Amino acid sequence: MPEAAPLAEITRGPFVESIHLGHAVIAGPDGEIVEAWGDATKIILPRSSSKMLQALPLVESGAGAGLSSEQLALACASHSGAQRHVELVNRWLSDLGLEDDALCCGPQASRDKALRHAMIRDSQPVTRAHNNCSGKHAGFLTIAQHLGASLDYVDPENPVQKSVRATFEDMCGEDSPGFGIDGCSAPNFATSLTGFARAMAKFASLGLGGTARDRAVVALREAMIAHPDLVAGEGKACTILMRAANGRAVVKTGAEGVYSAILPDLQLGVALKIDDGATRAAEVAIAAILTRLGVLNADDPAVARFLKRPIENWDGLIVGEEHPAAGLI
Repeated sequence: MPEAAPLAEITRGPFVESIHLGHAVIAGPDGEIVEAWGDATKIILPRSSSKMLQALPLVESGAGAGLSSEQLALACASHSGAQRHVELVNRWLSDLGLEDDALCCGPQASRDKALRHAMIRDSQPVTRAHNNCSGKHAGFLTIAQHLGASLDYVDPENPVQKSVRATFEDMCGEDSPGFGIDGCSAPNFATSLTGFARAMAKFASLGLGGTARDRAVVALREAMIAHPDLVAGEGKACTILMRAANGRAVVKTGAEGVYSAILPDLQLGVALKIDDGATRAAEVAIAAILTRLGVLNADDPAVARFLKRPIENWDGLIVGEEHPAAGLI
């Protein structure tokens, strides 16, 4: 098998202090590999970068009929638990006739600094709606009610997860070898990096056929593009890069150094995995690949901050930088 490729470097002064190795695949609309680094056959857990695939049955089944574009974006989101995110999720739960404890994702403190500090000052409880995956779980609950299934929707044998797995495998074009349990308690199905890139390419290219899947893909894709602040949050890489792409890309992170991208104009999909799981390296690498493809402009300050990210010491001195490995752009 091909060895992992250098994708990001950390320099300090004239020295390369650290190198992050990983794998990346760009796939075309027919599933072909357009370009690859490292091992294109590597099996990965895509984690939260696959949320649009987990949300696809919500729309394709008709369960999500009548949901707003904001709700569809939240179903694909790893949001920061800001006030707007939490309010939208709570309103969704109310529409379902359910309360916070119906969410199986567990409570998580808000990642929005102002809200988190206000909650601490006011002794407000951390809820499950604050969890970065609460929108996805509200979507799962919506599917469960539509199917008449048990609300134990994270059980791999629940009809909700069976539909997710079938959709995931069909979009990736290969059977999943299994799953791991994600931080939010839902199964996260494994696939090859090529399979995952292929699924992202389908998300980029479907939409003209008039089938339920075409309509579902377009609805989710357009919702994410329309609401980058809901997909992640202010100051988050996905939101920053999607805004910089001006509607030309869906960018989605996952834990342990995974990223995906959907590029409708180019009908391409991108899948990326950093071997050591470093988010800093994954952000640098995905920004570099999207710049390489012309979706991002290296001269845009919002993009440049990922292509040449300064490292400051405790006294505020610039002592190094994070940047893509040679040849990635």
